[in-house]
Amino acid sequence: MTERNSLLISYQLQFFAQDGPGGEKTEEPTSKKLSDARKDGKVAKSKELTSAFELITLFLVMRIFMSYIYDGLLNSFQFVYNRIPDFAGNNAKEITSFAVSSFLFTVIIDMFKIAAPFFIFGFVICFLANVLQFGFKVTSKPLEPKLDKFNPINGFKRIISKDSLFELFKSLVKIGVIAYVAYTSVRKNADELFVLYDIPLLQAIILCGEVIIDAGLKIALVYLIVGIADFAYQKHKFHEDMKMTKQEVKDEYKNTEGNPEIKGRQRQRMQEASRRRMMQDVPKADVVITNPTHLAVALKYDSEVSRAPIVVAKGEDFLAMKIRETAREHHVEIVENKPLARMLYANVDIGQEIPPELYQAVAEVLAMVYNMKNN
Repeated sequence: MTERNSLLISYQLQFFAQDGPGGEKTEEPTSKKLSDARKDGKVAKSKELTSAFELITLFLVMRIFMSYIYDGLLNSFQFVYNRIPDFAGNNAKEITSFAVSSFLFTVIIDMFKIAAPFFIFGFVICFLANVLQFGFKVTSKPLEPKLDKFNPINGFKRIISKDSLFELFKSLVKIGVIAYVAYTSVRKNADELFVLYDIPLLQAIILCGEVIIDAGLKIALVYLIVGIADFAYQKHKFHEDMKMTKQEVKDEYKNTEGNPEIKGRQRQRMQEASRRRMMQDVPKADVVITNPTHLAVALKYDSEVSRAPIVVAKGEDFLAMKIRETAREHHVEIVENKPLARMLYANVDIGQEIPPELYQAVAEVLAMVYNMKNN
């Protein structure tokens, strides 16, 4: 007897399991999930794009308000320089807390006036940049404390995650590109910068400002391109993250629309209740028009209640048989008229008057029924 050695490979069944509850995330996100994510502060946004707009605003404000900033700084410097004797000269002994506070308050107000254009335009542009990315909605959910943020294991996972590595790569690319643009911009004006000590102070300040603003705008434009690319990536990533598994879609439908089985039972009970009410009106009918076996329509006419006969009950197959049986039990006339039965069943709902097109046909049937009762 020969023995055959077999190779046994151990495996873990969970390696073959589907990702996430209910399988892979292959379904498009529902409007409810997107709305809930927005309420939680989860939106597709790019910090790089916002920063690019802020940089462009910063250097444009510097260029537009350069003379205003220069005059403000010069006036503030003159004010401080002229007040030095009041604090360091012969009158230094007369210094009071009021004089010091008044001096500091004036300097602070001057500095605030100089910085005001940066604050105002920076706030407006930052606000608009965010609104253009994901609209306007105020939520406090991101500010709420979460215990999992204090979990060192979760923190370590975030540090070595795919997103962190991508952010690191993006930062390195930004630093390299910005350094190159800044170097080329400064190098172009290197000859002028090397002779700053030979030109007047005002001219030197203007030259340095022009070089800084020119380099800053170039860097900001490059940063804007990076921000647009990052925004497109963030939109794609957010869409992929919001995708749902088939099980998640089913669970959401159950939570929002209710369990289909429960709704089906409720609908069935409502239909049964409606059918019982309908069958209770059959004995009050003047006539039941049949197909003769497949359809049955019960009509009632009361000139004091309605202008035309009303359909009080209708049904097909089994329900039509029950209507006929109830009509016989309560001595309601049954008339066979296939075309009329089909027209009434298809076009008139329970509780509605018959349409004018059927007045003549129904009137003939009712006239025949009344004659039979009178005879």
